[in-house]
Amino acid sequence: MIKIIDGHHHIWRQADLPWLQGPMVPRIFGPYESIRRDYPIEEFLADIKSSNVEKSVYIQTNWAKTGAVDEVAWVQSVADAHGWPHGIVGYADLLDDNAGETLKRQAKFPLMRGIRMQLHWHKNEIYRFAADPDLASDARLRKNIRLLAEHGLSFDLQVFASQMKGAAKLAKDNPDITFVLQHAGMLENLSPAGRKSWREGMKRLADQENVVSKLSGLGTFIHSNDAEHIRDVVTETIARFGPARCLFGSNFPIEKLWTSYADLVAAYRTALSSFPEKVQKAVLHDTAKRVYQLG
Repeated sequence: MIKIIDGHHHIWRQADLPWLQGPMVPRIFGPYESIRRDYPIEEFLADIKSSNVEKSVYIQTNWAKTGAVDEVAWVQSVADAHGWPHGIVGYADLLDDNAGETLKRQAKFPLMRGIRMQLHWHKNEIYRFAADPDLASDARLRKNIRLLAEHGLSFDLQVFASQMKGAAKLAKDNPDITFVLQHAGMLENLSPAGRKSWREGMKRLADQENVVSKLSGLGTFIHSNDAEHIRDVVTETIARFGPARCLFGSNFPIEKLWTSYADLVAAYRTALSSFPEKVQKAVLHDTAKRVYQLG
């Protein structure tokens, strides 16, 4: 069976995360009482047991902005102690004049591989994260994002279909940076019009050779592990980006709200089963290994 590299997962300590403290606030992935607690590496390793996962990449979890370096330092310490994860995508505020200093400090940690600053904005406030719908055009962000190339870092790009035109231009203007599209473009509107807008935006992004699509978080808007939905998104995304520019990510423990790790992996393996083995290996293993420089 093909080994897996999980290109998108989290571990966390609740005390570090403002969004897991205080009153419950509606989130994009629905009610989250069951994960409103610590999710340590030991639990992640228990979750992936028997799923043939050999490596993983940690993605930032929205610590307070002042904790951007502390987050990377903590995850590095976990990896030093446990051997997992194998790569770290941290956070930096690319609208901050001091972003360059943050990146320099983060780059000192050996597992540092990239930055995620979530740019997604939606007219539905529950789906909204960024303060502005077009941060990809912000002069401060465009200036600071160029600094990623100096440290060999990728950028995990999180946008909705309505933002993909600006995101594609950002990628085009920074050809020496790999952009990793989160959650296959966050298809939130499953109507014919919604799918059409998503397809058009995905084509714009796929036209930029430095954009890779992460097949992750596909239960975010339907709150279930739907094999047919996963197959549809996976098939259409591979058709546009090609297997060498697609990678798997579990988005655990968020997806743990509605499924087990084993069942999630089974759904992806089923979705990929009609493809040749070399395509399956690229999506489940090889692309993540290359993009996140996992050796």
